[in-house]
Order: sequence, then C-alpha cells, then structure tokens
Amino acid sequence: MFRGARTPSQYSPIAALCAQKIPVPGPHPGPNIAASIPRRTRLAPAVSRFGRDAMNTNLVTVFGGSGFLGRHTVRALARAGWRIKVATRHPSSGFFLRPLGTVGQIDFVKCDVADAESVAHAMLGANAVINLTGILFAKGQSFEDVQAVGAANIAGAAAAAGVGALVHVSAIGADTESVSEYAVTKAEGEQAVRESFPAAVILRPSIIFGPEDGFFNKFAEMARFLPALPLVGGGHTRFQPVFVGDVAQAIVAALSRQDGRTYELGGPSSYSFKELLQLILRETGRKRALVPLPFAIATLKAMFLQLLPNPLLTVDQVRLLKKDNVVSPTAAGLADLGIIPTSVEAVIPSYLWRYRAKGEYAEPQALAD
Repeated sequence: MFRGARTPSQYSPIAALCAQKIPVPGPHPGPNIAASIPRRTRLAPAVSRFGRDAMNTNLVTVFGGSGFLGRHTVRALARAGWRIKVATRHPSSGFFLRPLGTVGQIDFVKCDVADAESVAHAMLGANAVINLTGILFAKGQSFEDVQAVGAANIAGAAAAAGVGALVHVSAIGADTESVSEYAVTKAEGEQAVRESFPAAVILRPSIIFGPEDGFFNKFAEMARFLPALPLVGGGHTRFQPVFVGDVAQAIVAALSRQDGRTYELGGPSSYSFKELLQLILRETGRKRALVPLPFAIATLKAMFLQLLPNPLLTVDQVRLLKKDNVVSPTAAGLADLGIIPTSVEAVIPSYLWRYRAKGEYAEPQALAD
C-alpha cells in the first residue's frame, strides 16, 4: 500500500466493522437424537456373532430392499451399524434410501432373483443376506419366479458363498396344500431355504401396516370415492396386523440368532376384516355402507379387476381370504425375539388423517355401522 494511503476501516465506521475478524464458533454437538428414540424401538448394534469392532465393516445384502418393508428394514440396519447393499431390479427406484444412512453406508446393485448368476453377484463380499422379495399379484413377474425360484437362488448362493446369516421373510398362511398360488410358492420358497441353509431364520408376518402400507391406505382411499366397501366372504376372515417397524426390528434381531426356527409375527390383537374396515372409517371420519360380498361373487368380480395394471382384487387374493391370517398359538413370535408388538390403534392415526374430509385436525367419529 502507498505511503499515506488509508485502509478501508479509516473511511467509515461501517467499513471498520466489516474489516474486523469475527471468530467463528466451533461445531455445536447438537441434541442427542438417539436418546429421543423410545427405548423399546432403539436398536442395538449388530454385535453378537460378528463382534462390536466389525459393526462398520460388516456388509448385508438386502433383496427387495426398495419396497415397503425394505425401506424400514434398511433404516433399522443402518441404525444398527451395518453396511447395506440393496439388490433390486431397478436400482434407481431405491435411491431415496441413501439419506437413511451415513455417506457410503447404503449402496445398490441391479439384480433379478430369478437369475442365479445375478443373485450370486449381488452378494459378493456379504456377511449376511436378507430376502424380502414377494409379490401380491403376477404382473410382469410370476409367483413361481419371485417367491419359489428366487428364494431357492438366494439361499443356494448364500450357502455357496459361506455367508454367516440368512433371514428369509415369508408370510403367515404359506402352505403347499393351499388353493392360493401365493401361499403355495411362499411355502416352496421356505422349503428351498431349509434345504440349502438350515440355520436360516424364517419370519412369517401377518398383514403389515405402516405409513406406506397397501391395506389401510387402500381402503381409506376407496372410502373417499365409493359409497360402500365390500366385505369379501362376509368380512369374517381374521387378521393380526403387525407394525412394519416391529418386523424390521425382528429382521435385525434374527441376523444374530440363526437358530433355524420359523417365527410368526403378529400384533397384540386380531381383528375380523369387517372390524378393520370399521376402524378405517372411524379414523377417517367417513360413513360408508359395508356390504357383504359372497366368495363366489367376489371371485367373479376379481376375474375382471385383476386385468387392471394395479388390481384392487385378484382371484388368488379371494382364495387367501378364505383362511384366517393370524399367528398360531404354538408358534414362536415377536416376544421370542425380544420385541413388544405395537398396536394398530397406536399408529394408524398418524397417517390415515390425510383421508379425513376436513383435514388432519378434524375429530374422527364412530361413523361405521
């Protein structure tokens, strides 16, 4: 600077203020988010058989990880410290999962479970494998390819690779003697898992509910536009809905068990189909007629409805509704995995409010007959 020249701070008080060096505070530790999570829903790190020191290096491949149950399972695994590889036919459809973990914790790989080579590639380097694949209707994929062949490919590849743990998610009602193709292929998948990987844990949930579910949301949406809701088979079929967060915790817990057992997962209460529809109408504050629909007529209607791209009802689903979907009294369940089940009434108000005619803060009314 030339002799006699003035610095900017000499021109005005404002310039002098701007020229001052203001100390920048260090990073604030922030709130203890983990402490705000209720004790019964907090997840312990994946330590047991793999060891606490390895909690940031163990890799789990999750087949079907971009679906409804998948997103909650990936979140639970990330909180437990696992590195996660999501295997899916369309990896870009799962990119929304990345914020659920830290940078680089969640990755994706393209995979078709009906292709054994693709499955083996997806689990390269994995310490554990989780199979969440399943479909409710056959559109572009068959029950056989996804739920039977796919399960066999995953279990076989896991055994060949020497993977330490396998958790296979099936469904209550899986039965090779069933008249439902869904139930038969689920049972065939279980058999394939037992043959290739005897120590695997098989989980059989009842209908799963949560913010993105396909049951409560579907019927709440139908109640917005239809004057009546159908009671297939008279609405007598019983269900034991289980919270998606509880199922995700069960999956994480099962990774460290590997006891070769089958667990049936259900909530604390069972309900008839009619009672569940009444609950939906009560929470959404809508009055709709509940019309009994005999199985024969429901089957006839389903023959046409299943032709839609996203069918409301299929013939195979009508067959499933002929049998109760509840936990067997003698089966191991959530309690055996150290999990307290969450009730339907405690959760569905948090997401069914959007179907209320007068908005979130409208008082739900007992309007269902």
